[in-house]
Amino acid sequence: MMINKVFKLLIVMAMLISTACSEENTLQVEVIETSASGNKLTKKEISKVSGDKIALNLKPAEKFQNITGFGGSFTEASAYLLNQLSNENRAKVLEAYFGETGARYSLTRTHMNSSDFSLGNYSYAPVEGDLELEHFSIDEDRDDIIPMIKEAMAISKDGFKIIASPWTAPIWMKDNKDWRGGKLLPEYYDSWALFFSKYVDAYKAEGIDIWGFTVENEPLGNDSNWESMHYTPEEMNEFVKNHLGPRLRDDGHAVMLLGFDQNRGEELKHWVDVMYGDPEAAQFYDGTAVHWYASTYDYFPESLQYAHNKAPGKHLINTEACVDAEVPHWQDDAWYWSKEATDWGWDWAPEDQKHLHPKYVPVFRYARDIIGCLNNQVDGWVDWNMVLDRQGGPNWANNWCVAPVIVDPDKDEVYLTPLYHTLAHFSRFIRPGAVRIGFELKDESIMATAAQNPDGNIAVVIFNPEETEKAIQLTLDSKTVAFSISAKAIQTVIIPAANLSKTNQ
Repeated sequence: MMINKVFKLLIVMAMLISTACSEENTLQVEVIETSASGNKLTKKEISKVSGDKIALNLKPAEKFQNITGFGGSFTEASAYLLNQLSNENRAKVLEAYFGETGARYSLTRTHMNSSDFSLGNYSYAPVEGDLELEHFSIDEDRDDIIPMIKEAMAISKDGFKIIASPWTAPIWMKDNKDWRGGKLLPEYYDSWALFFSKYVDAYKAEGIDIWGFTVENEPLGNDSNWESMHYTPEEMNEFVKNHLGPRLRDDGHAVMLLGFDQNRGEELKHWVDVMYGDPEAAQFYDGTAVHWYASTYDYFPESLQYAHNKAPGKHLINTEACVDAEVPHWQDDAWYWSKEATDWGWDWAPEDQKHLHPKYVPVFRYARDIIGCLNNQVDGWVDWNMVLDRQGGPNWANNWCVAPVIVDPDKDEVYLTPLYHTLAHFSRFIRPGAVRIGFELKDESIMATAAQNPDGNIAVVIFNPEETEKAIQLTLDSKTVAFSISAKAIQTVIIPAANLSKTNQ
């Protein structure tokens, strides 16, 4: 009898020890998922999974780029539409983007002078021959862009950075005297450099700090369909090293200056060769800006790595992306998860580039691109318009696009598309100052990236484009956890710092 009691006691003790060891070796995580099946930043319960699992092993000792942030753009179109909404819905949209319950955007962009997503053409320096820009004024922004930025600042707990980009100089400074195309005349280089300095001062007077500039939005042009101004890389270097850089330095403006600001691929490689191959110009460039429009699915990892290697200590930021050449689908989540969207290249790309522009799934494009960019040294990723209407505007050039938030101002209605939730998986959980860390993932059916935040926690973003659910075995140090990711889904897995060994905290 005594032997049986001792035996039972030993069994209980073994079970307790086993349970304690199991808990000690179990990685404590929180899983948030957005899926085609209906999850929208939904906290997912960790349940036991069986069968084969995809091994995802984190390596926090491997450290890569520091993260600058994620976000979208303050355009006149977006700000104008917010002005048409009720106070309640205006607040709803701004909270969704900048509030603690929302996406917590940390990196943004806006346009200097008008862009295609303006109600019309305008410049802050409209007076011809005003070389000293005595009539410079940002009054055009006072009814829309400035109030939108200020309200976002009031909501944002951690604040956000702003990149400003010109689409064109005032037409009187250009060789073709047109908003579209043409080049900046050399005799106006000094005045155009002064324009940037005055812009910083004018926004500073409004209580708004400008973190950085791109020298020119899309210097290769847009076939003169809307505001643009052309540079060769050599011409941009000339302007930067002898005019813009010295002007900003001498006026005491410690702003970031990003070159290029157009598509990834071979052109990017050529531009960084020229930008950083000129020591005088290179000293003024704080990094390179890129866009995603060269393909609907290829994020051009080779050219991104090439750009990083040319200037490894400088920024590499995606400053613009959107589902372009499409009219948004209203209250139709399924469309954003379906392979129906096209882009400009579906109709207009040259034949040798058509293969880069197939039909694609909008959510997949965002998830794939952001993960691909992060894994190839990009430190910031900025979407285009934050808000558009059901037509994909307003846009004076009828260049309709999709935004993460669509509104119907006539009915005072707001639609947060699945693109909004997809972006929030990054912006909400990977914070400025985070460091991307290494990982091992041998299964090519899914994608992943990981970053350690300043507070020590780790955010892992996983993307499953497949039609079937996948089981994941996530390992950190000697701890592990298994969970599933739904078919056609994106997840953010949060690992609290308490899970990390002291060497990785």
